[in-house]
Amino acid sequence: MYAAAQIQQQSFEQAEHLPQAQVSRPHLVATYKAGREIYAEGDLNDKFYQISAGAVRVYRLLSDGRRQVVSFHLPGEMFGFEAGSNHSFFAEAITETTLAVFGRRQMQERSRDLLALALTGMARAQQHLLVIGRQCAVERIAAFLVDLCERQGGGRLLRLPMSRQDIADYLGLTIETVSRVVTQLKERSVIALRDARTIDIVKPDALRLLCN
Repeated sequence: MYAAAQIQQQSFEQAEHLPQAQVSRPHLVATYKAGREIYAEGDLNDKFYQISAGAVRVYRLLSDGRRQVVSFHLPGEMFGFEAGSNHSFFAEAITETTLAVFGRRQMQERSRDLLALALTGMARAQQHLLVIGRQCAVERIAAFLVDLCERQGGGRLLRLPMSRQDIADYLGLTIETVSRVVTQLKERSVIALRDARTIDIVKPDALRLLCN
């Protein structure tokens, strides 16, 4: 939970060096080690967050014990927006992650800015539903890689902060299927693997065509 994090009170000047423009100045900066929980289902929904460094996964635990990852968040992106007074999901640091934390008062003061952010998140969630609802495994993974590449600046070098199990839980696949499709894309020279977490997009146009 939030209290479990390693919270560091830092100056507002330090927080201003986040990758994107701030909604407003955070009241603190918090650092979470890999695997640490940021908030849990049922926790009070009175804060939102912007990532300075690291990555976050948001997920829900299903009744049968399985995990469904609903979103990933990268540096510069914001998360924690949910309807209702309590969280319906869990949020967890994937790698060591530094967050700017904003309180409820700041949320109310900047509601217009937050509406734009919420709509962006909604559009991404709707696109995710289309991907997992209508596309085959190859198309799902291609769409995931294209989206992640664009969110990292649009270059051909893609870094994956998340594991293949994370990707499987996000796309509604098994980890074996994710590994098989990645291997197929490599054999077709669409991508090249520098290591387990670094991908070269060799044929970006071919990858985009696979999303359809």
